[in-house]
Amino acid sequence: EDEGYIADIPDLEACSAFGETAEEALREVEIAKAAWLETAKSEGKPIPEPRYRPAIYQAAGT
Repeated sequence: EDEGYIADIPDLEACSAFGETAEEALREVEIAKAAWLETAKSEGKPIPEPRYRPAIYQAAGT
C-alpha cells in the first residue's frame, strides 16, 4: 500500500513532495522548493510572496 504524507506549498504551482513520515515529506518539499525557486529565477519568472505555510496531507493506501 502507498501510505505516507504529501507536503505541498500552495504559493508555488506544482511544488509538492512525498515522504513516509510527515517530517520526511516536509524535508523533501524544502528541497523541491529550492529547485522551484532556482528554476523560476533562472527563467526570469515571478516569485510569489509567501502567504501560506507548507500543507501536509496523509496519503491513503489503495
